[in-house]
Formats: sequence, structure tokens, C-alpha cells
Amino acid sequence: MSILKKGQDYTGKVVKTVYPNKGIVECEGEQIAVKNVLEGQKVLFRLSKVRNGRHEGKVVEVIERSPLEDHEPFCPHFELCGGCTYQRLSYENLLNMKAEQVKNILDQAINGKYEYEFEGIAASPNEKAYRNKMEFSFGDSQKDGELTLGLHKAGSFYDILQITDCKITNEDYNTIVKYVVELCRKWKLDYCHKMSHIGYLRHLLIRRAATTGEILVNLVTTSQWPGRVMIPNTENIDFVDNPERVDGVYDDDEVKFLQELKEGLLDLNLNGSIVGILHSTNDDPADAVKAERIDILKGKDFFFEEILGQIFKITTFSFFQTNSFGAEVLYNIVRSYVGDTKDKNVFDLYSGTGTIAQILAPVAKSVTGVEIVPEAVESAKMNAALNGLQNCEFICGDVLKVLDGLTAKPDIIVLDPPREGIHPKALLKIINYGVDKIVYVSCKPTSLARDLEVLNENGYRAVKAKCCDMFPWTVHVETVILLTKDK
Repeated sequence: MSILKKGQDYTGKVVKTVYPNKGIVECEGEQIAVKNVLEGQKVLFRLSKVRNGRHEGKVVEVIERSPLEDHEPFCPHFELCGGCTYQRLSYENLLNMKAEQVKNILDQAINGKYEYEFEGIAASPNEKAYRNKMEFSFGDSQKDGELTLGLHKAGSFYDILQITDCKITNEDYNTIVKYVVELCRKWKLDYCHKMSHIGYLRHLLIRRAATTGEILVNLVTTSQWPGRVMIPNTENIDFVDNPERVDGVYDDDEVKFLQELKEGLLDLNLNGSIVGILHSTNDDPADAVKAERIDILKGKDFFFEEILGQIFKITTFSFFQTNSFGAEVLYNIVRSYVGDTKDKNVFDLYSGTGTIAQILAPVAKSVTGVEIVPEAVESAKMNAALNGLQNCEFICGDVLKVLDGLTAKPDIIVLDPPREGIHPKALLKIINYGVDKIVYVSCKPTSLARDLEVLNENGYRAVKAKCCDMFPWTVHVETVILLTKDK
């Protein structure tokens, strides 16, 4: 029986770090799982859970730093912000840690049944300023404090940290955030409170093309402009470039605010150029960045990005890899693992906006993409047309159900599922095609490991695997694995 008591503080040494950001601390002969610690640290922790022989704790203080922590954090928001985790590591140490974590997970799933080649990890081309999309939230950093615009404080559902100098984005993001929050403070606007759902400001979504520097700025609010009289008004929207898109209600003062927002954004001194300014309205109680209505205040609601010679049209809410140059590295790995596709039919399951499908299509007989999100499917079709690809078909629906209706048979299958992995029944349908080669792209190695065990049980063997660091300084990592049918 454990002598450790829940709610008590203890000290111990972190003996290893496991994915995604959990350390194993040894104390009094027990092993305790503690988040946000590093191998080699000595920590003070509070035991928070004791259940079925498993112990969990929360770090209170790092008493001794790890030998791995050989760098000073470069971001002023580090440890306050809930984003980056590993800025005290050199980038080389970070890459080695991520690669080791993924290899351990895969090794456990394979359990020594056969040999495979682990090819390590590919670095992101840019260690900083790599993100092409950020979703900032309005709020306050303390109850009834000054309006803030930024990211959630580490471990907090309510408190929003004012972002002034985020280092994983281009400096343009910081400039835009600073201007927008100052304007909103000037107008004395309140944010939408999570419990009461009362308030106007919700989110600021910024996207910036890595190849062109084109920027989209999207202010997301509720329809609760202060003192609004809910009478449809279309006479005061002449500041909108595309008035035919406006079907909502605008208060006179709201028009003045949005006019000032638009003019101020266009006057900013930026590295890139703003090509679209949008106002989205969202009254859904869920704290998600989405829109029930979008009005274009200036310009357009899209820009173009280029990946491996293919052009992709990116809209304000469409899915696209957040590290454009990192995506090129990732998709090159996928392309090399897929290998020869001449005269072959490829299934790209969980295809998103069809990026992988369109990279493989020029040298394949045909590519069929299946994706459940309608907007992503429409984007995939549009982008395939932009690139002159006529051998791509994109189907909207759940992979589990769509596979039953397909008459075509694949020669190669590419899987790029969401974080939770593949539905067990869908995975069995995929296995039943009996293709010689499957390439699995995963953003969560623990989900990959679970599916890998099922694939192994049904005659598929991992040949090789490689990680790709799409998210430097964070806990996240992409993994690509090639499986072949055991004959």
C-alpha cells in the first residue's frame, strides 16, 4: 500500500519524459506521473490522484533544472502562456526528445515482433515565426481586469494573457493584435463572458501566407453590440466592399467602430500586406472559433499558398497545415514513403483539403479523397481545379460509411486521421482491401500506436517510420509510417 497521501507535497527526481508532456517522478519507491516536467529535474509536486495503483501529481516548483535545459527562454510569455512548453531546451535536444518519445511508443506497439527502421525526426525549416494561423481570444488576465487579447494562461480556462511579442509567429501578428486591443479598449467594448454568454468581443483570427505575405484578419464577435436595437439596417453599410454579402444587423455605432477598425488595420506598417478584413458573427455558446455569418469589410476572404509546386486557396476558416514550410517537409516524407504511383489508384482517407491527394495525383492513375467536413471537400475540389488535376475525386462523408459505397479498389492507401485515430470498424474495412502498402500520417503517436497494433494483428508490418517537427517548442509532433502487407 502506498505511503503517499493525496493532497500532500513531495519531492522527487524526474527519471523520464513521455509523450506528450508528462514526466515520471520517483518518490518513496513509487512512480508518479507529473505534467510539464523534464527528465533530470528535481521537483516539488502535489499528489493529486491515487487510483488503482496509479499516482498523478501537479508540479509546484522546479527545485533543480535538468541538464537538458541549456537555453534561456526567448519569449517574454514563456511559462505564462499555455502554448510553447520546451523553450529551455536547445532545438537539437527538443528534436531528440520528441524522436525518442515516438520511437518508444512505436516499439511498445510492435513489441519486438519484427524489426523496422526508425529514421529519426526532420526539423522544421523555421524554428521561430513558423505559424501561418493564430486564433486569439478576448478576455481579461484577472477578474474584472483590463480587456486583453491573446492566449489562455497556462492551466486556465478563463484568464487571457495579453500577447505582445509571440515568437512563433511573424511580427505582423503582434502589430495587429496590439492595434486591435487598443481600439477595443478605446471603444470600451466588453468581451463575451463564458458563463453568462453576455458581451461583444470573442476572437481575432489572423492568417498569413508564408510564400506571399498576404494576410487575412477576421474579427469574431457576438451580435450583442452595446445597446443594440435589433432592427435590420442596410443603409449604413457603405464601408463594406461586398454589400451583397451583408445580411445582418448593424448598429450605427458598430458601423463606425468597424470602419475605424478597417482603416486602422490598413494603415499599419507591416512586413506583409492585408488582403482581406472580415467581421464574423457567432452567437453559439460554445467557445469555438467559427462564424454564423461572415461580412467582408475590405478585400477578399482568401489568399493563395504554394506547397511543393501546387497552389492552394486558403479561406479564413479552411483547414491547412499551420506550418507551411514544415508541411513541405512532411509531404515530401509522405511522397517518398508512397513511392511509385504510376498506373495506380490511391485512396487518401481523411483527406482534409486534399493536399496529399493533389501532391500524389500528377503521377498516379487516380486519387480518391474521403473527408467528413463539407467545407474541406469543397476546398479540395476547388484546389484540384486550380492545379489542373482531373484524376482526383473528393467525396464528402464518414470514411466508415463511404467505403461501403465505393466500387473502385485502391492499390495504395494513405491515412491522415484526426487526433483520436481511426474508428475500429473503419480500420477493419481499410485492412480488408488487402493493399500491399499503407502510409499512415499521425499527429498523435499514441493513437497511431493503438491502430498499429490492430494493423499488426491483421498482417501489416511497419517497414519504416519518421517524425516531422511541425510545431517547434511545443509538445506536438507528426509521424509518418510505412506499412506493407506480410505475404
